[in-house]
Amino acid sequence: MKKIMKYLAAFTVLMVLSLSASVLAQPSPGSNSGGDPVGGPPIGGGTAPIGGGIVLLITMAAGYGIKKAFDARNKFE
Repeated sequence: MKKIMKYLAAFTVLMVLSLSASVLAQPSPGSNSGGDPVGGPPIGGGTAPIGGGIVLLITMAAGYGIKKAFDARNKFE
C-alpha cells in the first residue's frame, strides 16, 4: 500500500508541475509575447492545404484494404 501511495504522490506532483508549466509557457491567444498579432493576414482566404494529407490517407486505406484481402485469401488456401 505504501508503494502505491508513493507512486500516486509522484504522479500527482508531476502532473501538477507539467500542467502549470504548460499554462505559464503560452502567450495570450492571438498574440505573441510582445503583444503583436501572430503571423500576418491569411493567404488564400485562410484555408489550410489538406490535399497531401487526403492523398496519404486514401493511399494508406487502400494499402490496408489490399493487405486484409490478401491475408483473407491466403487464409482460405
